[in-house]
Amino acid sequence: MMERAMEQLNVQLSRLTRSLRRARTVELPDDNETAVYTLMPMVMADQHRSVSELLLNSKFDVNYAFGRVKRSLLHIAANCGSVECLVLLLKRGANPNYQDISGCTPLHLAARNGTELLHDLVQHVSNVDVEDAMGQTALHVACQNGHKTTVLCLLDSGADINRPNISGATPLYFACSHGQRDTAQILLSRGYGETCEILIQHHSRLFQTLIQMTQNDEMKENMLRQVLEHVSQQRDSHYQRILTSLAEVATTNGHKLLSLSSSYEAQMKSLLRIVRIFCHVFRLGPSSPNNGNDMGYNGNKTPRSQVFKPMELLWHSLDEWLVLISTELDRNRKNPSSPSSSSSEIASLLLKQREVDHSGSTPKLPSLLDAQTAMETEVYADGEDVISMTASRLSAVIQAFYMCCSCQMPQGMTSPRFIEFVCKHDEVLKCFVTRNPKIIFNHFHFLLECPELMSRFMHIIKGQPFKDRCEWFYEHLLAGQPDSDMVHRPVNENDILLIHRDSIFRSSCEMVSKSTNEKLKQGIAVRFHGEEGMGQGVVREWFDILSNEIINPDYALFTQSADGTTFQPNSNSSVNPDHLNYFQFAGQILGLALYHRQLVNIYFTRSFYKHILEYAKNLQWILDNDISDLGLELTFSVETDVFGAMEEMPLKPGGTSILVTQDNKWFWKVVNSLTQEERVLLLQFVTGRVPHGGFAYLMGGSGLQKFTVAAVPYTSNLLPTSSTCINMLKLPEYPSQEVLRDRLLVALHCGSYGYTMA
Repeated sequence: MMERAMEQLNVQLSRLTRSLRRARTVELPDDNETAVYTLMPMVMADQHRSVSELLLNSKFDVNYAFGRVKRSLLHIAANCGSVECLVLLLKRGANPNYQDISGCTPLHLAARNGTELLHDLVQHVSNVDVEDAMGQTALHVACQNGHKTTVLCLLDSGADINRPNISGATPLYFACSHGQRDTAQILLSRGYGETCEILIQHHSRLFQTLIQMTQNDEMKENMLRQVLEHVSQQRDSHYQRILTSLAEVATTNGHKLLSLSSSYEAQMKSLLRIVRIFCHVFRLGPSSPNNGNDMGYNGNKTPRSQVFKPMELLWHSLDEWLVLISTELDRNRKNPSSPSSSSSEIASLLLKQREVDHSGSTPKLPSLLDAQTAMETEVYADGEDVISMTASRLSAVIQAFYMCCSCQMPQGMTSPRFIEFVCKHDEVLKCFVTRNPKIIFNHFHFLLECPELMSRFMHIIKGQPFKDRCEWFYEHLLAGQPDSDMVHRPVNENDILLIHRDSIFRSSCEMVSKSTNEKLKQGIAVRFHGEEGMGQGVVREWFDILSNEIINPDYALFTQSADGTTFQPNSNSSVNPDHLNYFQFAGQILGLALYHRQLVNIYFTRSFYKHILEYAKNLQWILDNDISDLGLELTFSVETDVFGAMEEMPLKPGGTSILVTQDNKWFWKVVNSLTQEERVLLLQFVTGRVPHGGFAYLMGGSGLQKFTVAAVPYTSNLLPTSSTCINMLKLPEYPSQEVLRDRLLVALHCGSYGYTMA
């Protein structure tokens, strides 16, 4: 006991000696007010070790507010640039969002003094744009004092570059009013929009200059978007004026593009650039396509839709061109040897347009054809020459038309007007892509977003080199990304996926689930535990090993199909309690591999691929909805790859020439009209009896077999029959829905018993 007491006494004497040397008390006073004034000079001098020792066994509240303005020790550390003490206080639970009586936070003080600790502090604040009592943010303070690194740090952290204080003063105003030129340059280079707004208010003629800049390919499109976005959101009148002006400029450029004397490449890029900016600004308006409001292509009922009116003239010219070319094709098909008179109509259209171009009623445009009249009649005497010279130009305008239509529709929906347009000019568009398949990749991006239109051009698309189709896919996939070049190594060390080789599947699942999709799409960096190597080689190895782990039988996620080379989901995957999470993880890995162009050594069954593409849902949608006016022109056939060649296979005798129409849906309409008792008779007629477990467990010759319907040739008074061993209803192709219903009911009520060989 004596020895233990002596040891404790020695420890206390040692602490007392150290404290006396540092001229302070051994422990903090219990009173927060006294304790804070003991700590404050140490915090100001950044004596973090002394502060740490005093706080070690103390009950002191690190968020205690003191003084006349009620600030905490974290305010003191931020104001004095005491980095080590600031980090210590944050670890001890100091609140970085605490405001004094003037609304000032530690972030404001750090920005005022330009201290480097702001980089550590900004990571802990909940809102980088928090305002003090005067409405000023940390960015206001940093701009006022001209701290460039602080301004850059705040902007990189998401500070609002255009936010005004309660007096309407913005960060740029603070920088300019205090002569901080470098800070002002930083704000302007980051897309600051206030300057343009002020100039337009005082010099209205500069508005058109701003609009005309959209045609200048030397101006960065992203910067123009930011400026126009800012100006359009200040007033509704600005929003309407910008969109109307952009629509007028787009119309002018569109007609220039249709002029064969203009530069195709320059005019095409100019038109699409203007339309992209137009659609971007339009989507930022007061109402959104997602809220169900009419967006302008439904009779022009809403005020916002008026901005599209200037472009109607361009769409009319596009339609007129396509109709003339269609007429030319029809006449050449009927009389291939005789000269067509429609060529003179096209030449007349060109001459008429040139007269308009040179008249003073509209802004002067280049003539559609600046060659001599003799050249006009010779060049356009052949319909093929007309198509060759106009196909790319018209296709670019079609692309612009689709962009304008789609920006008015909810995401994931295709504009009915555009579908109607494609169906109307289907023959001409197919002629375009047949003559020049590159048009699909250059301008027909709408096919990737419209499955209902993709089927029309699928045979042409599949005939293109695989490399070209891949590039088209990735060009569309990465459209709108800030940097299309895939940077696979994140800058932030925290974003690196640390994987254990001995548990690569589980550790990968854990690391991927912790990261966001946005970060994973920006780039992937992998490091194996205990190894130093990083880079693309490691990423490729990770994908390769992980793809083998996904189909590892130990996880029971996938099982081999009958062919022994492809895999399909395991129906007994529930033996693994985490199978749903693992399936989701496997989907993420396959999606990331596709996104980052990484090869994986997995081959799935065709049925599984169709399930991924929701093929069954698409067929069900066709079954459930009226397709009369969609112009899909589907037949009872499918295209399949037979030894490298695409062949159309009928699903029924003569199926390649039988259109899928509403008439083909009679059976299901009849089923919907049956009573519950009659539906029971139908199921009994087709299946024989209810299986053990219910109809979900209908068995066929080789396992589960669902209810199916097969068509058989029709003869007078022929009744439906069934093959109960495979749960198949054999339905004659009756001439009307009424006859089908009558014959089916006769079979159900009078022929539900007895068997014969099918």
